[in-house]
Amino acid sequence: MKRNMRNVARGAVALALAGAVLTGCGEEKSAPSGPAKPSQGGATAAKGSAVGAAGSACTLPVAFDLAAKWKAKPVEPEAADSPLAGLGKQGPFTLACEMDAKPAGNIGFLRAWTEGSKSGTPRSALEAFVGANKNASKAAYKEIEAGSLPATEVVFETYNKLMDESKQERALAVVTPKGTLVLHLSGLDTQEQTEMLPAYELAKTSMRAAS
Repeated sequence: MKRNMRNVARGAVALALAGAVLTGCGEEKSAPSGPAKPSQGGATAAKGSAVGAAGSACTLPVAFDLAAKWKAKPVEPEAADSPLAGLGKQGPFTLACEMDAKPAGNIGFLRAWTEGSKSGTPRSALEAFVGANKNASKAAYKEIEAGSLPATEVVFETYNKLMDESKQERALAVVTPKGTLVLHLSGLDTQEQTEMLPAYELAKTSMRAAS
């Protein structure tokens, strides 16, 4: 039944995901199979454009490579009185850039969230980001290297009300002299997120200070 629901919902959710940024409702239900663990590396996607440096689609504290066909666009903040204003905030972080997987055949996004702090630790930044999502659970953190930068990575679960199941998500954080960045991968469900992992790994392993 859930598999049939997934197939029916893919088209409708493509539009919903663009606006529904980490703000699911409802109580946590079933969990995806297997334990949630930070990634250990593995296959990466074919490289497309790069994002983050001045002159790219989005200017960020770091630069990294996108998978082929993924499209990046900056996110303009909503007016303070807009009913959508809260969608661009997650704890102390502001959504700065969305990298869309649909041109590459998946329903999901890499999202870059930024915060002005140039001190602190990647771990504390990531805990603040995940902790601001009331539906996040089972977070597993690990200290890693994101390209040439010290980072912390997390895998966690959120409840997807539309699909009536929990899904796995992951993110990493880095702290740089230009500010703090969280790179977050989220898809329609755990299978979609798994299919997009090569693109996430490419971004992670190619991360460097932005020029």
